[in-house]
Amino acid sequence: MALRGFCSADGSDPLWEWNVTWNTSNPDFTKCFQNTVLVWVPCAYLWVCFPFYFLHLSRHDRGYIQMTHLNKAKTALGFLLWIVCWADLFYSFWERSWGRFVAPVLLVSPTLLGVTMLLATFLIQLERRKGVQSSGIMLTFWLIALLCALAILRSKIMAALKEDADVDVFRDVTFYIYSSLVLIELVLSCFSDRSPLFSETINDPNPCPESSASFLSRITFWWITGMMVQGYRQPLESADLWSLNKEDMSEQVVPILVKNWKKECAKARKQPVKVVYSSKDPARPKGSSKVDVNEEAEALIVKSPAKERDPSLFKVLYKTFGPYFLMSFLFKALHDLMMFAGPEILKLLINFVNDQQAPDWQGYFYTALLFISACLQTLVLHQYFHICFVSGMRVKTAVIGAVYRKALVITNSARKSSTVGEIVNLMSVDAQRFMDLATYLNMVWSAPLQVILALYLLWLNLGPSVLAGVAVMILMVPVNAVMAMKTKTYQVAHMKSKDNRIKLMNEILNGIKVLKLYAWELAFKDKVLAIRQEELKVLKKSAYLGAVGTFTWVCTPFLVALSTFAVYVTIDENNILDAQKAFVSLALFNILRFPLNILPMVISSIVQGSVAYVPQQAWIQNDSLQENILFGRQLQERYYKAVVEACALLPDLEILPSGDLTEIGEKGVNLSGGQKQRVSLARAVYCDSDIYLFDDPLSAVDAHVGKHIFENVIGPKGMLKNKTRLLVTHGISYLPQVDVIIVMSGGKISEMGSYQELLARDGDFAEFLRTYASAEQEQDEQDNGSAGIGGPGKEGKQMENGMLVTDAVGKQMQRQLSNSSTYSSDIGRHCNSTAELQKDEAKKEEAWKLVEADKAQTGQVKLSVYWGYMRAIGLFLSFLSILLFISNHVASLASNYWLSLWTDDPVVNGTQEHTTVRLSVYGGLGILQGLSVFGYSMAVSLGGVLASRRLHVDLLHHVLRSPMSFFERTPSGNLVNRFSKELDTVDSMIPQVIKMFMGSLCNVIGACIVILLATPIAAIVIPPLGLIYFFVQRFYVASSRQLKRLESVSRSPVYSHFNQTLLGVSVIRAFEEQDRFIHQSDLKVDDNQKAYYPSIVANRWLAVRLECVGNCIVLFASLFAVISRHSLSAGLVGLSVSYSLQVTTYLNWLVRMSSEMETNVVAVERLKEYSEIEKEAPWRIQEMTPPSDWPQVGRVEFRNYGLRYREDLDLVLKRINVTINGGEKVGIVGRTGAGKSSLTLGLFRINEPAEGEIIIDDVNIAKIGLHDLRFKITIIPQDPVLFSGSLRMNLDPFSKYSDEEVWTALELAHLKDFVSSLPDKLNHECAEGGENLSVGQRQLLCLARALLRKTKILVLDEATAAVDLETDNLIQSTIRTQFDDCTVLTIAHRLNTIMDYMRVIVLDKGEILECGSPSDLLQQKGLFYTMAKDAGLV
Repeated sequence: MALRGFCSADGSDPLWEWNVTWNTSNPDFTKCFQNTVLVWVPCAYLWVCFPFYFLHLSRHDRGYIQMTHLNKAKTALGFLLWIVCWADLFYSFWERSWGRFVAPVLLVSPTLLGVTMLLATFLIQLERRKGVQSSGIMLTFWLIALLCALAILRSKIMAALKEDADVDVFRDVTFYIYSSLVLIELVLSCFSDRSPLFSETINDPNPCPESSASFLSRITFWWITGMMVQGYRQPLESADLWSLNKEDMSEQVVPILVKNWKKECAKARKQPVKVVYSSKDPARPKGSSKVDVNEEAEALIVKSPAKERDPSLFKVLYKTFGPYFLMSFLFKALHDLMMFAGPEILKLLINFVNDQQAPDWQGYFYTALLFISACLQTLVLHQYFHICFVSGMRVKTAVIGAVYRKALVITNSARKSSTVGEIVNLMSVDAQRFMDLATYLNMVWSAPLQVILALYLLWLNLGPSVLAGVAVMILMVPVNAVMAMKTKTYQVAHMKSKDNRIKLMNEILNGIKVLKLYAWELAFKDKVLAIRQEELKVLKKSAYLGAVGTFTWVCTPFLVALSTFAVYVTIDENNILDAQKAFVSLALFNILRFPLNILPMVISSIVQGSVAYVPQQAWIQNDSLQENILFGRQLQERYYKAVVEACALLPDLEILPSGDLTEIGEKGVNLSGGQKQRVSLARAVYCDSDIYLFDDPLSAVDAHVGKHIFENVIGPKGMLKNKTRLLVTHGISYLPQVDVIIVMSGGKISEMGSYQELLARDGDFAEFLRTYASAEQEQDEQDNGSAGIGGPGKEGKQMENGMLVTDAVGKQMQRQLSNSSTYSSDIGRHCNSTAELQKDEAKKEEAWKLVEADKAQTGQVKLSVYWGYMRAIGLFLSFLSILLFISNHVASLASNYWLSLWTDDPVVNGTQEHTTVRLSVYGGLGILQGLSVFGYSMAVSLGGVLASRRLHVDLLHHVLRSPMSFFERTPSGNLVNRFSKELDTVDSMIPQVIKMFMGSLCNVIGACIVILLATPIAAIVIPPLGLIYFFVQRFYVASSRQLKRLESVSRSPVYSHFNQTLLGVSVIRAFEEQDRFIHQSDLKVDDNQKAYYPSIVANRWLAVRLECVGNCIVLFASLFAVISRHSLSAGLVGLSVSYSLQVTTYLNWLVRMSSEMETNVVAVERLKEYSEIEKEAPWRIQEMTPPSDWPQVGRVEFRNYGLRYREDLDLVLKRINVTINGGEKVGIVGRTGAGKSSLTLGLFRINEPAEGEIIIDDVNIAKIGLHDLRFKITIIPQDPVLFSGSLRMNLDPFSKYSDEEVWTALELAHLKDFVSSLPDKLNHECAEGGENLSVGQRQLLCLARALLRKTKILVLDEATAAVDLETDNLIQSTIRTQFDDCTVLTIAHRLNTIMDYMRVIVLDKGEILECGSPSDLLQQKGLFYTMAKDAGLV
């Protein structure tokens, strides 16, 4: 009553009147309601938001926006609104002064509204000062104000149109003005203001439009439409991608995480209990490197054995990203509550259809309500997803950044505990896991909430019988949980085998040349396939599990519904299953399905990643040669030239196709060992430090080059003469010129002093000298003659071992050359690299690109790829699964249709007849459904395993069959990516995606059929909606697919760079270049996220648009049901609307899955890509197989032999005519690049001849299979490569020989004592690359391999270069005795090793210059004589 007095003078005006507002065909609100509630609601909203919003703005200041016309207009309108409201107030006062009684509400409401308008005006200005370009709070305020005003406006107009209307002109006019002004304010708030002053976007050439987008554009993701249109017109390229938002960039995200991680570690340390760190070296001083991310991150890299209190990464992530992520809680909770609006409105709708008396407008009102609630749900849900994905993206950036920074400071001992394969996994797979986790995390509290709400509403609907359904669900939970646990164990097992397989693949790819020379590809293929077999066993188990999982997922809701309805109708025959009960319950059961199944998945998705580390080798970056020397420092022309000359690189620069701008392949594949050594030496010298540590840099170079380097760089007259130099060396000749000699023996210092002092002391050192001096002495004088500065011969490096190959695509680095300065677009800065350093042709030639970038395919995935995948599964299985799919969905539709018929059964005397028949048929259809689900799950899962087995075998076979040139062109990162990421997709993603895709497709079609059955008139709207849907989807897929490809292409460099860094970590630290490398890594990660971010936004863009199509289907389904309500049964309305409510979800899944399908099938495409590359000759040719005892004599003839490395290059070897008789010992000599190694490559057919032929014992080797050839020739290669595995495996991978034979070989190779002393003897595990053996031991193992194979022809390739003199002597003597009756070809560095050979072949510029016995050649006084004179042998 108090309110009545408040609203009107006589108390005649109630707040609410049902007969006015609801039970009438023309509804309206009471005057009192209009003047109070409708005016106060917008005010209340703004005042409630104000304190929080004010706080938010004061904390987030984005800079200051200058006054714009938009802002001026908004402010002016705000003041006008205030004036209008208070005009009403003053009018009321004026009326009072005339003695009229004015209801208190007419004083209170205008006052409140006026003050609120002032607040709104204040907020408009505050937002401008704080740099808010578009405000959601204000937009919502104006929207609520307008909606409330419209209700009052309608009422005023209706009142004015009545005949005897009493109109209050002044108040009506002010109200019309007020409504118009609010409308204009609403329109203005839809637009976005200009950027704040000094914001990032002003200088950015390609800023992300998100920051300047309006609120509406943000919630509908409209701002990315530009990119979608562009992607639809032509494939997107990386240049089209926008810059990342500042808050997503590495430089913003990583430091915060690192800081919080340090704090957390400090806390963990402060605990009274001592924490054990897995770092073996906790005493390392702080600040030992510029980047101080010290051992704290150890726990992140190496699993810490500590149980007391480890620093928790989860806590750190929460601290770093929590506040932003918490917003998603709000959205998720809101969405969960709104989900239940659907079933409740459905209940009202069915009641409406049943109640023939209800006014029509109520039906339209429910329809509108259903549509609006669905649309709001869409917007809220996708804001939630967006926050989750962005959080996930930031976490990934931060984790990769932190791991990278850690990798640069991790102690050596800690690094030993792991390998490349594992750490790349950490970077790719596990960082990805964190991303996925972000979306799952909220389900932990959201799922139980959904279950509780749904059960409560079901209880209201069906009473206690719901407990039957709940019982079924509860029974299913442990089943799901057990499966989730099992899945987890399988996942871990799968990861383990995968790690092992990738590790092995990594080694195979790194040592591929050795595998080819030994013809060991098949043995290693079998090793990989054995690991893969284990992996497939696990995958098969997972597949069975997955099938059971799908079965429970699909059948649980049905069993729940069946049990609930059965109990409901059987406990009391007066319980009638009518449409409202059945379909509202079904809608609620459908909501329940998701949270119940997702919970176990959430738990299992928190699988931990394992973490690891890499070995150390000679390190060259994939960059131009000049960049490798400058290593990030400024180019100083004269100094640079002096360094290049001192390091004997001038002759090499003449040979390289673009001089010092030639691109060097990964790990320096196109440089010889000596050149790599000289480049890394030049890098050190150019760096101009005070202390130099040389770890035997002269080992890999020819003697005269070594001498040149010693004299010009290291020695007492060299460039470094004023620096402290520590030289580790095997070469004795340099010792007289050093200041102090430290003699090491067994890891201790045995003697120390100058050369003279040590000789005088007559200890170990003098003894050692006497034994080996003679050998070295010969070398010593070797250099005194010709070599001078002319150095290592002028002939081409591409002649050396043919590893220079241009990019097949021919993307050449553009470059313009003036006379003395070059501008190379690849290096991106001026470098005055003088013309001398360039070959003259370089002006004509473009610089060489060696390494092929990982190419992104463009355009649509071809149907042939899908067909290929189906064939890999097997056509019978493929079609069987499609058939089972269809039968499942037909059964499902039939059962729901049957239910709608059941609910329409007439009620006689308060009961329904035929209940048992209805129930049993309903159950029968359910069982049919279950069987077909189980069938298709099994078929698809098994098919997936079969397919991935076939694809992997093919890929492995094709890669191993590729020629050497392919491996030099393709970075190992790309290949490893194929074997890890792409194969992982085929293994575990594709079968799941296929199931979901087929499921969603059938669901959508089913829903449309039901809606058409119920309301045939819907046929008018479903096709156009279908067209819109199809168009939006194609539009999206074009961009999304390209973004996915760009993302995966930009992912490779992140790992390649990481790989390179890990290999060169000691070099980077030594040069204090950590900051530069961290910056590079950050840039690469950001580049990757630059493609990833638009792809997640594109997903949201699509989902919002598709769900709108889905919401339209809901709208029309219920609208047509309302229109034709008199001819429809309630059962059909229930069926059609409950199906339409699910359509949105299914449509969303369908598009998601069809694009997932496309993006994942790309993996199949990329695996198949390598099957189309050029291949080597076949390994075996049946009809041409030589006899098993071939070659008996070992006679090798070169007939007019010529070799080139690629079609468009000159011949490296030309007109080689020579016959080497069986059992002859022949030395091959020549300056660097004369073509010595090329000769062996030709002999093993690593490169096929360009002309002529090689005949061994009357067999033309070009005619037989490669393995038949390579098994019969043995090589002891230049760098001894070992693989991780047992020693026995390294000697005899095919297990062809008995243990006795292996031990004999080891004894002859002088390794028997060493191997016998090992605890595991022959089964001793070699580390990756044989890191746990010394170089000498590795070289002797290669000798043991040769002894074991004992073929008629033996090739020694510079094998003595990197070995100390003792090992060298052992090898030489063994070869003389054991290979007495074999043909031996030695590529010699030290002439004294071949002086007793029968013949020497002298090569120069790819031709045979001299050939004969050493003594004959010395008498001829030709090139050999000169070289021997240099070596002091004559």
